[in-house]
Amino acid sequence: MAQEQSRRGKTIVITGASSGLGKEVARQLAKDGANLVLAARSTGLIEALASELGPNAIAVTMDVSREADVAWLFEEALTSFGKIDVWINNAGVGVIGPFTDIPLEDLARMVEVNVKGTVNGSHFALRHFKEIGSGTLINIGSVASDVAFPYFTGYSASKHAVLGFSSALNEEMKLEGHQDIHVCSVLPWATDTPWFEHAGNYSGNVVDMKPMDDPMQAVKVIIDLIDEPKEVVEVGRKMKTVRLLTRIAPKMLEKRSARFVKMNLEKTPPEAPHSGTLYEPGQSAKEPEDGNPKA
Repeated sequence: MAQEQSRRGKTIVITGASSGLGKEVARQLAKDGANLVLAARSTGLIEALASELGPNAIAVTMDVSREADVAWLFEEALTSFGKIDVWINNAGVGVIGPFTDIPLEDLARMVEVNVKGTVNGSHFALRHFKEIGSGTLINIGSVASDVAFPYFTGYSASKHAVLGFSSALNEEMKLEGHQDIHVCSVLPWATDTPWFEHAGNYSGNVVDMKPMDDPMQAVKVIIDLIDEPKEVVEVGRKMKTVRLLTRIAPKMLEKRSARFVKMNLEKTPPEAPHSGTLYEPGQSAKEPEDGNPKA
C-alpha cells in the first residue's frame, strides 16, 4: 500500500502504450492514482485506453522516431500535469528473417524506432529531470540485448544498443552528481504479447519463441522500478540464467540460442513475407478470451 501511495499523483509517460507491456503497465498504474501520458501511433487504441483509465490519463498520437513528435509528447505532458516524474521508453518494433532477405528499408525503420526512438525520449526526459532535480528513465531492452539471435540480427543489434546506451547514461548521471536521476534497463525474456504478431517477418514461417513468459512478470518489474530504481533488471528465471551464461559461457549460449530459434521455426506453419507494423500501426489489441487485460 505504501508503494502504491508513492505513485499517486506522479506523472508517467509511457510510449508504446497501445498494446503489450505498455498497455498493462498503464492499467496497473492507473489503479495507483498516477497521472498517465499514453503515447503510440494508434490513435483509436490509446484514446480508448485513456477513456477506460479515467480523467488522469491522456492520449498523445505520435511516432517516437520523429523528434518533433517526441517534443509534442513532452509539451502535452507538461501542459496537462506540470512536470514528468517517470518516462518509460517502451515502444519497439521487430523484423525477423535471414539478414539478406530483409529489405534494408525495413531494417533501417526498425533501428529508427528502437534506437532513435529511445534516444529521442531519453533526451527530452533527462533534460527535464535535470531541471527539476529528479526523475526515473526506464528503457525496455530484451533478451536480445544480451544474446545474438540468428534471424533476429537487426533486432539484436538494436536492443544491444539500447542496453549500452542506458548503461552509458547511468555513468554520465553519476559523474555529473545527479543522485536522484535514475536510468533503468529492463530485460525480459520473450513475452506473451502481440509483439510477434506485429513484427515484420521474412523467415517464411510463423515465428514465436515458445515457451514465452507471462507479461505480468515484466509489468511488475517495470512498476517496481518507479519505487526502487535499479540499473539493470532481468525478468524471470530464464533471463537471469541467460545473463549468467553470457558471462561464463557466451559461445555455448550463442549455439544453444541458435538451435532454439531454428527448432521453433521448424515447428511452425508457413507465412508469406510482410513488414508487420513497421510503417503502419496495428489496429487491434490482443485480449484473452476470459476478458481480463492481457499485455
